[in-house]
Amino acid sequence: MTQAHVRRDMRKHRRRIVNLPVLVRAASGSLHAAISFDSTDLSHGGAFLRSELFFEVGEVLELEIQISPGARLALRGRVVRVSRAEQAPGMGIEFVDLAGEAREALDRALEGPDSTT
Repeated sequence: MTQAHVRRDMRKHRRRIVNLPVLVRAASGSLHAAISFDSTDLSHGGAFLRSELFFEVGEVLELEIQISPGARLALRGRVVRVSRAEQAPGMGIEFVDLAGEAREALDRALEGPDSTT
């Protein structure tokens, strides 16, 4: 069994393959401007952001995910994994303090054709 298979089996939430723009700011305020990333997948628990620029594992981020042309979802996430692999560089983000309207908006964003992994 490969490391990728083990990681996939450990996931708590099913992931939907999506390519959504995400604006990211460091919650610590150390970064004044937002950085634009693209997601490769999204779930109720988090997202994977494609990037060759990495935040530190454990760092808390402010995220704005553009879930539709006129709608952005603002939430907080923590970097839980950094992948420097040449084919798939990026960061695994775990959502924190997700409740109420943000959870409902995420539910709507995850609805649609089944493209889960």
